This record gives sequence, C-alpha cells and structure tokens, in this order.
Amino acid sequence: MLKDLFPIRHVMGFVSSLVLTVVALTVVMFDLSSAASMAILIVTALIQASLQLFLFMHIGEDRSKSTLYLNIGYALFVGLVTIFGTLFIFVWGWY
Repeated sequence: MLKDLFPIRHVMGFVSSLVLTVVALTVVMFDLSSAASMAILIVTALIQASLQLFLFMHIGEDRSKSTLYLNIGYALFVGLVTIFGTLFIFVWGWY
C-alpha cells in the first residue's frame, strides 16, 4: 500500500534533472568550443523541458485535449521567454 503512494516518477524526474545539470556544467568545467558548448546546452535544455512536461506537469494523465495543448503551449511560452530573455540579457547586455 505504501509502495503505491511513493512518487517514483517525481523522484526519477528529480534525479534526471540533477544529472542533466551536471552534464550542462561540463561546459564550464572543460574548455570546449563555442559550438560544442551550445550543442550540449541545447540538448540538455530540450531533454529537461520534455522531462518537466511529462514527469511534473502530468501531461499524459488528462483526457482533455484542450488542457493538454494549453499546458504544452504555456510550457513553450515560458521556455522561450526564459531562453530569449537570457540571451537578450547576456548577449546584448542590459546597462
């Protein structure tokens, strides 16, 4: 009974988030080229975003298609605002 209540998907998502964070930190630890650094960061960001959708937002649990598309749209909006906002601040600067 207690085994049924244990949130194994949440624990797996948390552990995989930690692993992906460590992988992304390799960009800082090792002297990689810009192309390799960006490739690592983009791949880890995409994997992390999909993990967030499926493990923490419970995408597959709702039967309503409108709720599913609304959740995915909101997640894409937040992700794109975060990515382009970060690029705006770090690349073009904000003085």
